[in-house]
Amino acid sequence: MYLTSEKKAEFFAKYGESAKNTGSAEGQIAMFSFRIAHLTGHLKENRKDFNTQRSLINLVGKRRRLLDYLKNKDITRYRAIVKELGLRR
Repeated sequence: MYLTSEKKAEFFAKYGESAKNTGSAEGQIAMFSFRIAHLTGHLKENRKDFNTQRSLINLVGKRRRLLDYLKNKDITRYRAIVKELGLRR
């Protein structure tokens, strides 16, 4: 599998508060961004994989909701994670 537990812990350690805090919004946003990039690459090769396409759309929505939550909660944390991950918004 492309996303192992060590890789998840690395995301939460780098972007979140600690590797054990899996509920941090920044860590979840970073993990969702990694998964979105992976699924996008898969869909470029397999254009007719509609199940993966639906999963990608759901992940983008989850990330968007988390980003909206973070923007309303703490705008400086929002700006930092958007800049660090290179997201457009």
